[in-house]
Amino acid sequence: MVRSIARLLYALIFVFSLSFASLSLAGDNCNEIYGDSSQRFTLATGSPGELGLLKALTEEFNKNHGTSLCWKKAGSGASLKLLKEKKVDMIMVHAPAAEKKAVQEGWAMKRTLIGSNEFYIVGPTEDPAGIKQAKSAADAYGRIAKTGARFFSRGDNSGTHKKEMSVWKAGVQPSGPWYIITKDFMMATLKRADSEQGYFMTDSSTWVAAKKDLSNLKILFRGDPYLINTYHALCQPEGATPGQKWGSLFIDFVSSERGQKILGSYGSDLYGEGMYNDAAYAKQYDH
Repeated sequence: MVRSIARLLYALIFVFSLSFASLSLAGDNCNEIYGDSSQRFTLATGSPGELGLLKALTEEFNKNHGTSLCWKKAGSGASLKLLKEKKVDMIMVHAPAAEKKAVQEGWAMKRTLIGSNEFYIVGPTEDPAGIKQAKSAADAYGRIAKTGARFFSRGDNSGTHKKEMSVWKAGVQPSGPWYIITKDFMMATLKRADSEQGYFMTDSSTWVAAKKDLSNLKILFRGDPYLINTYHALCQPEGATPGQKWGSLFIDFVSSERGQKILGSYGSDLYGEGMYNDAAYAKQYDH
């Protein structure tokens, strides 16, 4: 009888421990955790995490620093907000004007160019707006608006959304039933554009990862230098958050020769082509 009660107590303690651990992990609001060290730092980003680049970089970094990383999935606008509110130690984003403002205001530091990709305007194979003949991104958007062809926008203040809106400002204020706001991430919006056969501005990295599963879309416009998409890393000022030290060191690693090799070759083994350009290439488009 005593042994039975003891076994029951041990079982209850075990279940409680698991539940407590799960609650603790949930409290971190991490989309993924890479590594099991107590020396944890927190990073917010969107597509680099969604596509696996962040995991590849972090696994190599953790080997040499005994750290672990909590990834919070957020677009550039939301990532910058998390950094400002001291809810993350660092970010990887593509919103140059907002990044510079953050540094100027003093709540971010160490803004470092880490790489780039580019934006493609993809759409239905039959190209109802005729954007294949466009001379610029603004021209392509103007053709879409003029014909009222279905267009998908993330509408979430992400770096992609900021870039999209800057292109619209060159000619048209988008509105109407043809302009569909998803409030969703890159991959989800791209897949919706495919299923509903509309236009969308996707980054090249997400396109490379998703294209084999897309049946209705093709690249219809690319090559405007304005659509080159540069990524920067930023971290908290020294001492601002517990993991700031590791975030700062991670920026050093990503911009190092080893980190740049991982970034520049990432995706080649999975898709037959790299998904990002390194900082040396991106520098010519940096602003």
